[in-house]
Amino acid sequence: MAAPFHFDSANFLVLHALRCIGFTSSTRVSEATGISESDVESELIDLAVDGLVTKIPGDFGGWGLTDAGRAADAERSSAALEKAGTRSDLVAAFDKFMVLNPELLDLCTAWQMRRVDGAVTLNDHSDREYDSRVLGRLVDFNERANVVCAELATALGRFKRYQDRLTGAITRAEAGELEYVTDNLSSYHVVWFQLHEDLLATLGIPRR
Repeated sequence: MAAPFHFDSANFLVLHALRCIGFTSSTRVSEATGISESDVESELIDLAVDGLVTKIPGDFGGWGLTDAGRAADAERSSAALEKAGTRSDLVAAFDKFMVLNPELLDLCTAWQMRRVDGAVTLNDHSDREYDSRVLGRLVDFNERANVVCAELATALGRFKRYQDRLTGAITRAEAGELEYVTDNLSSYHVVWFQLHEDLLATLGIPRR
């Protein structure tokens, strides 16, 4: 029988991280949750014993939710929000997130692709002036996104982790690690996608 869970416990956060990331490694779960990798591994083993997660071994293996794990996460996420009593606040912040979402997708496209001599081509990042303009727009975007993320964190404290991760990604990109815009598993784009997935899962909204 599965042990009782707490809404802010490592057990729940690890389970929910897998729901938002998908099939992945314990390293990525650790990065997403801020929990040490050794503690993440311990929680994953406990979750596996309860039949909520499973591990595929090998170089390309990793951890993923079982059907029971996905159902358990949906139930626990809903219960956590119910206990917090902040659904209306989270919905209001989610609506603001969705206003920003198309802009972020456009910025990521502008970072990955560009028009040269009238033709759309892959951005090879050789034009520093172009990259600087797009990155500047992303920095401006992040300032507005930070306000929304703060509202999300006020509604449910665990969303603060996304605010920190997005800020970390944009800081590294500004420092010259350009892969932290879209081309790293901890990039701004990837973290934003996980935040979107988390909001949908927490509010019980199917992805369209």
